[in-house]
Amino acid sequence: MSLTIKVPPVGESITEVTLSSWKKKDGDTVQMDEVIAELESDKATFELTAEQAGVLKLSAKEGDVLPIGATVAVIEDGGAAAPAKEAAPAAQPQPEVVANAPAPAPAAATPAAAATGSLEVKVPPVGESITEVTLSRWIKKDGDAVAMDEAIAELESDKATFELTAEKAGTLKTLAKEGDVLPIGAVVCTIEGAGAAVPAPKPAEAASTSAPVSNGKATTYASGTPSPAAAKILAEKGVEASSVSGTGVAGRITKEDALLAQKVSENPQAPKEMSGTAAAPAKPAAAPAAKAETVASGPRSDRREKMSSLRKTVAKRLVSVKNETAMLTTFNEVDMSPIMELRAKYKDKFKEKHNVGLGFMSFFTKAVCEALKDWPAVGARIEGEEIVYSNFADISIAVSAPKGLVVPVIRNAESMSLAEIEKAVAALAVKARENKLTLEEMTGGTFTITNGGVFGSMMSTPILNSPQSAILGMHNIIERPVAVNGQVVIRPMMYLALSYDHRIIDGRESVSFLVRVKQLLEDPARLLLGV
Repeated sequence: MSLTIKVPPVGESITEVTLSSWKKKDGDTVQMDEVIAELESDKATFELTAEQAGVLKLSAKEGDVLPIGATVAVIEDGGAAAPAKEAAPAAQPQPEVVANAPAPAPAAATPAAAATGSLEVKVPPVGESITEVTLSRWIKKDGDAVAMDEAIAELESDKATFELTAEKAGTLKTLAKEGDVLPIGAVVCTIEGAGAAVPAPKPAEAASTSAPVSNGKATTYASGTPSPAAAKILAEKGVEASSVSGTGVAGRITKEDALLAQKVSENPQAPKEMSGTAAAPAKPAAAPAAKAETVASGPRSDRREKMSSLRKTVAKRLVSVKNETAMLTTFNEVDMSPIMELRAKYKDKFKEKHNVGLGFMSFFTKAVCEALKDWPAVGARIEGEEIVYSNFADISIAVSAPKGLVVPVIRNAESMSLAEIEKAVAALAVKARENKLTLEEMTGGTFTITNGGVFGSMMSTPILNSPQSAILGMHNIIERPVAVNGQVVIRPMMYLALSYDHRIIDGRESVSFLVRVKQLLEDPARLLLGV
């Protein structure tokens, strides 16, 4: 029986992809979920995996442009893949590489697994442009009993953090480690049937933990072998794995071991210089000693942290926006006294009635929605050679989360009241702080508002949130002397900054939009009357 491998759907706006490279050759034997090719769209590069084991027959060549649904290859079930699995137990490294702990008696373990059954838990699809995730932490440990739908691990993509749940009850067998970067569809762990798999880990764990303690050297394949995250760190620092002692299971070199090894390798002379006996003879001359007195003493060290997927994506997008848009910023200032007086007068009654505080964000969101009705180009975006205008206002609100800046979206903000906007902002802020925002909640905005004033910013030029064409920056409120009706008075003033894409928005539109926002904020009654 043969299986046809086709180009999968990779996004609502993507109609074709390019076959950039084959990872396997024509006639090769492939295993299920093994990467066979690399496809490239205009937005991302992703891997194509085998949906069953068998012999690969290529139907397309490298460089071919293929429409979605086109046939890429055929996998023939010629039985060539089966002997490879049978031969695996004879070659000792094969079963050990697949499992986290070595199995001393595979023949005895196989009937138990067959009797109870096991379920592979794989990385689920989490977005049209996401091809890999990072296993940030295990919520459950290897050998733990888990219930159906119980959270077992936390995965992190370049856009959000989400939980991986158990698809059935049983005993957890972890296959990936914290910090591993896994492609979509990769096996993260297995869940063994309850009862048979529980006693199995005990002798394995005893063997794996006793080996490093007894002789300090690895007696299994894992000893002295770095995890993928640790291997990357060691390679970047030029540290040999053989010089690092692992503290993980069966002597595995963990990410923490690699980070610790870096610090030692970067300044190998530090222990000698900080010891009293070695430092004394190292200063025979008086002149060098005098110079040393002018230099501040104390420990000097660097700390390196790997960029998270979210931080890397934010960095790439910000640089891309600067390079691919004609970004410009215009400024204005707003007298905040009318809104502040209104809040002071009604905030208690507002909170009593709506069970939410009355903040500035609802006024700004409402003002932006009204201004977008007059100047729709500010809420438009470029797609290919077309400009897309929206008759709705999905307002993105920039929120500082523990793992970086996220921009959740308030849908149809133009039809919401001040109370509804405040509730939506509060709910999204809580989700952001708890890393519980979904991809759907962070995509599809038409305009962004960011408030640097909460951190004390007086003036800034916010960067566009692609593919949007404009972003409004709020800043701190400072009492300043201003001229009102020929008199100098003290008023609470805020600077506003509107960054926009000059390819779509002209200077007249951008300035007029910002002036309209200013007028609505300085006379809040106009927000209610729509004038």
